[in-house]
Amino acid sequence: MTPAARIDVRPFACPLTYVKARIALDRLASGQVLEVWLAGGEPLENLPRSAAEDGHRVVSVEALGGEAPGAWRVLLEKGRGVEPCR
Repeated sequence: MTPAARIDVRPFACPLTYVKARIALDRLASGQVLEVWLAGGEPLENLPRSAAEDGHRVVSVEALGGEAPGAWRVLLEKGRGVEPCR
């Protein structure tokens, strides 16, 4: 699965991690995939849960390993009919 866009929110803390992901998702068409790089801990727990609660599908969550130790890669598919933030 090839993501339509990628963002790196590793430098940010919650809730800014999901705010940035939500803005990126708003720019995508329904069904497109966003790749998010984030730190472990609270961002890893909260971002996938918040995305699912907003109607997006969490495609995968995996450790980046050698590419970026301690970081995670989350693929989110924009939900159908999800309204943009205002």
